[in-house]
This record gives sequence, C-alpha cells and structure tokens, in this order.
Amino acid sequence: MTISSMTGFARGEATAEGCTWTWEVRSVNARGLEMRCRLPAGFEGLEPLVRQRVGAAIRRGNLLITLTLSFAVGSTNVRVNEAVLARILDLLPDIERRLSGAAPASASEVLGLRGVIETDDGLPCGDARSRLDAELMTHFGSVVRQLAAVRLAEGMRLLPVLEGQTERIAQLQGDAAALAATQPAAILARLKEQLQALTASVPALNEDRLAQEAAMLAVKADPREELDRLHAHALAARALLAADGPVGRQLDFLCQELNREANTLCAKSADVTLTRIGIDLKTVIDQLREQVQNIE
Repeated sequence: MTISSMTGFARGEATAEGCTWTWEVRSVNARGLEMRCRLPAGFEGLEPLVRQRVGAAIRRGNLLITLTLSFAVGSTNVRVNEAVLARILDLLPDIERRLSGAAPASASEVLGLRGVIETDDGLPCGDARSRLDAELMTHFGSVVRQLAAVRLAEGMRLLPVLEGQTERIAQLQGDAAALAATQPAAILARLKEQLQALTASVPALNEDRLAQEAAMLAVKADPREELDRLHAHALAARALLAADGPVGRQLDFLCQELNREANTLCAKSADVTLTRIGIDLKTVIDQLREQVQNIE
C-alpha cells in the first residue's frame, strides 16, 4: 500500500557550463494538478518540459517551481557596434560645422551615445545552451523524484492515523447497530402508549388506521439502513487505504457519504445513547476528512 501526501518541498543545486543553479519545488494540496513556474528571463522555453516532468510523477497538488541561475563572474560581454560607431563618426564633422563654436566631441562622449556600446548577459548559445538546458532538465528530474519521495514519506506517516480513524468509525457503527436493533420495538411501545391515551380521549379514531400509521412511523425511524451504508463505506475506505496509487478523491467522496449517513442516524435516533454515538461518528468522520484533504 502507498499513500502520498500532497504537501512537500524539494531543493537541489548543481553547476555546469559555467552556470550554477537552484531548483526549488513547493507542493500543497489542491483539487487537481496545478503548477506555477518562475523561470529566469531567457529560460521560459523550459516550462513545457518542466510541466511534462511533473505530470509524469505527480497526479495532484498545487506546485510552485522556481529556478534561479548565476553565471561565472566576468561572463558579461561588452563590445562596440562598429556599424553604429562608423555612422556617428561620419556625421560628426557636419554636426560640428553646423554647431560652430562647439567643442569637438570626445571619445567618451561618442562611446556614450546609445547603440555604440553593447552588452550581453553572457548566456551560452548554440551547442553550449543546448547542453545547459539538458543539464537543467536532468537535474530537475531528480528534484521532482525527491519531492515525490518526500510526499510519499509524509503520506505513509499519515496512514496509521487514517487507519485508526477508519477503525474507530467501524467500531462506532457496530455500537450503533447494536442499539438500533432494539429501537423499532421501543418506538412501537411508546407509540402504543400514546395511541392508548389518544383513543381514550377520542374514541372515534380508527384503530386499524392508527396501527398502520404507527408502523409507518416506526419504519421511517429505523436507522438500520443508514448503519448498513456506514458499514459498507467504512469497508470501502479500508480497501482504498490498502490500495496503491492516488486515492484521495475517492476517500474524500466516501467521507461525504459517511457524514451524510451519520447526520441521518442522528436525525432518526430515538435514544440518547444512540444520538451520542452519532455525534461521535460525525466527529471522527470530520477528523478523517481533514487528513484526507491532503492525500494525493
């Protein structure tokens, strides 16, 4: 059996192609699989590959994926745009002539004109960039596997808690079933007393019709059908906890159904002890659902 949590964190650092980077992945619970990617400028093209790697390993969760990069000092390149510089130098004599009396432009002033000096961020290109992208994605794959392992470990820590809560639900259902078996007879006895008092004061009431109504009320107040469904849902939850793969959605649905039956049990209860068991059932079911919300 394998139960994975949707909560986890993984981080990895590596260096290649003159670049040092860090991948971080944070995961919390979600209805489906949601991803937000924070990639540096110039590396946005990796996002489809990132989403593909995550989707192959993780089924549910809200993931924040962050990549930070730093390149070796001095990797930024500075160069003169010779074409722009030549054009400016060609224009300078005419400009200086038209601005008679102006001092000749200095070299620093010419180089300070927009477009003469160009810089680049030192990002690798061509084959070097392809190798860097491959290294980044290979490393990201290992970080995703690390996250999956963290989520699995957290899920396995939750498993005994889930099993204990499911077992408690089964125990309470058994206690309620034992009490519910005597409830129809108690309801009928109480109705008979009420009917005797009623027929004594209103002799015209039809006793056969009153008996039919009493039987219908007893059937409507019988909680054994709800208890049978509670038993079936508890067995289904146990089976899911023993299964492999994502079962969070199915367990969440079962919790809704368990809660529905517990509510009806409390509404039908004609016994204080049975009502208390129903309230205990609702409490344990709510606790189970809290944990299930974090299961993949």
